[in-house]
Amino acid sequence: MAIPIAYNLRNLVVRKTTTLMTAFGIALTVAVLLAVLALIDGLKTTLAASGDPLQIIVLRKGSESEIVSNFSRTQFQDLKFKPGIATGQDGQPLASLEVVTVVNLSSSETGQGTNVTVRGLQPAGLELRRGVKISKGRWFQVGHRELVVGKSTADRYPEAAIGKTIRFGRGDWEIVGVMDAGRGAQASELWGDLNQVGADLQRQEVLSAALVRATDSVTAKALVNDINNDQRLNMNAQSETDYYAAQTTSAAPIEYIGIFVAVIMAVGSAFAAMNTMYAAVARRSREIGTLRVLGFSKGSILVSFFLESVLLSGLGGVLGCLLVLPLNGITTGIGNSNFSETAFNFHVSPQIMMFGILFAVVLGAVGGLFPASNAARKEILTALRQI
Repeated sequence: MAIPIAYNLRNLVVRKTTTLMTAFGIALTVAVLLAVLALIDGLKTTLAASGDPLQIIVLRKGSESEIVSNFSRTQFQDLKFKPGIATGQDGQPLASLEVVTVVNLSSSETGQGTNVTVRGLQPAGLELRRGVKISKGRWFQVGHRELVVGKSTADRYPEAAIGKTIRFGRGDWEIVGVMDAGRGAQASELWGDLNQVGADLQRQEVLSAALVRATDSVTAKALVNDINNDQRLNMNAQSETDYYAAQTTSAAPIEYIGIFVAVIMAVGSAFAAMNTMYAAVARRSREIGTLRVLGFSKGSILVSFFLESVLLSGLGGVLGCLLVLPLNGITTGIGNSNFSETAFNFHVSPQIMMFGILFAVVLGAVGGLFPASNAARKEILTALRQI
């Protein structure tokens, strides 16, 4: 005969102070873990939205990022006519030679200066990034010191508003538009005309990188191999998705530290749940004896006390989800391989919340197993004599 769940729920309500204190301790543990997972998931979502498997980033061999790569115009002419590169609306190869630098802007959140990527690109570069649209203002004009700023950058840096000017290179650059890249990393960049940016940086012949688009997925792999094996180019090619996926390594230290802290807190929470249940067993000895007299078996008592611990920790898991939920959608930033910052949003997904509740339940199961076993082993007469 099983003990009704209502019995366990009533006991949790009666011991509401102890229940809430233990549940809150578990909630803090779950909240720390979920905050880290939401940060990592938000970054991965941003970088996944940034890449297109048909597009290939080409860097100088040995370079791991665009800002440290050198790419000459001569090499670009050899690259853009390789077989397998798609053509644009003008009938020309969809290939964009680009230059990348950084500019320091003051953040509205911290007040401190942060490096932001400035990208000079050709008209083909705009066509390649089909998911990026103008949301305010207009695109920059070729041959002018004009910039279009990503929405995340415009929101976080007062200096990057339309009509403001940013000084780098040889002069002042006017912000003429805001572009919406969705969740893509392009929302953290500033874009301008390749030739004008290159001239201001005194890099008219040797620039940073190239972006090309393959006709299909099979051709994309063949094109990557062709570029990598071409001794004349001395270049390294990889798909845009692989390039952005590699940038998640910048979040690895945060992930490891966060999980380590969560594990340490989890041990403490498991002991808290264990102490709570041991105290409950000690206070309810006569109650346990009475249950045995009424015909409930040792197994029923073990399951009942174990279930009570799981319910307690499940409550903590739900509270932890509620604590971390306000983080969803909050924008933050992390350094990338271009020595600048990529903005992204915390993403508290349903899967992450379910994982948090499951994590809390596991804590309760570990913490409640031994007290439940202790309750089940109590002899009837001994339990009835205890106060």
